[in-house]
Amino acid sequence: MQLGLILETNDPERVWNAFRLANTALDAGHTVETFLLGDGVEAPDLEHEKFNPHGVMRKYTNNDGTLFACGTCMDSRDIEPDDLRPRSTMDDCLRIVEDADKVLTIG
Repeated sequence: MQLGLILETNDPERVWNAFRLANTALDAGHTVETFLLGDGVEAPDLEHEKFNPHGVMRKYTNNDGTLFACGTCMDSRDIEPDDLRPRSTMDDCLRIVEDADKVLTIG
């Protein structure tokens, strides 16, 4: 199955759970593409004493999960692209939705 995730939150627990699901799907042999949208572009910078958003995101990319980040959303927050936040467009988001067997939005 090809899973598309659209992450629209900067809540550490929701980000952590989204990437836990993404990693579980990858471990089960599925393909996962994740698009960071809105507040979601802040996800790589989140810190929390109980949850580890950065760690599960790093595991996701190390396990061949594909990651995209809305360039317009990053610009509005003065955030520069990096390896956990590759600059992307709504065309990329649309392609993820079109290609996926299932799409989940977590926000």
